Amino acid sequence: MSNLNLQITNLTKKFGKLTALDNISLDVKEGEVFGYIGPNGAGKTTTIRVLLGILKATQGGAKVFGMDAWKDAVEIHKRIAYVPGDVNLWPNLTGGEVIDLFVSLRGTHDKQRREQLIEKFELDPTKKCRTYSKGNRQKVALIAALASDADVFILDEPTSGLDPLMENVFQSCIRELKEQKKTVLLSSHILSEVEELCDRVAIIRQGKIIDTGTLNDLRHLTAMNMQIDTRLPITDLSTLTGVEIVSQVEGRANLKVDADQVGAVLKHAAEYDILHLINTPPNLEDLFMSHYKQS
Repeated sequence: MSNLNLQITNLTKKFGKLTALDNISLDVKEGEVFGYIGPNGAGKTTTIRVLLGILKATQGGAKVFGMDAWKDAVEIHKRIAYVPGDVNLWPNLTGGEVIDLFVSLRGTHDKQRREQLIEKFELDPTKKCRTYSKGNRQKVALIAALASDADVFILDEPTSGLDPLMENVFQSCIRELKEQKKTVLLSSHILSEVEELCDRVAIIRQGKIIDTGTLNDLRHLTAMNMQIDTRLPITDLSTLTGVEIVSQVEGRANLKVDADQVGAVLKHAAEYDILHLINTPPNLEDLFMSHYKQS
């Protein structure tokens, strides 16, 4: 088994009477890109702040590289890079100066890598930070993080404020990290981004982890999307177990079908002469919405 770079065990975090995290456990293996999803207020950022040693756990604990996230925060920060979803920068410094400052704090400075990232993200590093838009401030933080030689990258809504072209650049950078066997914890609202990049996913709701696994692990819990075109309109679909009719017009039926009922549906549809069939597994958005409805 791979070494665990991040490990959270029975973690509870309370703010007075408010329980922000309720006995959660998860782990991120070395070289893994791990997606952490949930709506605003679910507990994603609180989890990350505990991992960073900014917040102390009320109960349970968190470890990074096997070290205590709270007690050993200074040592841990030498080997991690962090990007928040809302970046605040020194207004009178240029973007380039801020990048150099962040990278120098880690003791490493790959000038060539820095220049490549500035070009990729189309950032003007000579401008003062006070003139930057939210998207450009985000680029500064991303470039500073990606230019460092960290072992673990903790990214909390890292593409907030970026346009779709820059999101694509970001995704290519994460793939490079993956090839280098770096560990990435990616918290994101963009489900397609998580689906594209992540090896495993955890879904958090109201401070509780409601599911964890690969997309294939989670898909068996959610209905398949089926489109069936037949020569004759299919009747009696509503009587079949595990079938939801999304739409049905003449010889075309769009259905959601429980995975273990696909064979029965096809057997029934075959009686009406199947002309065309599309069967697709649920995507991450389907899984996410299904879990929230169930919860």
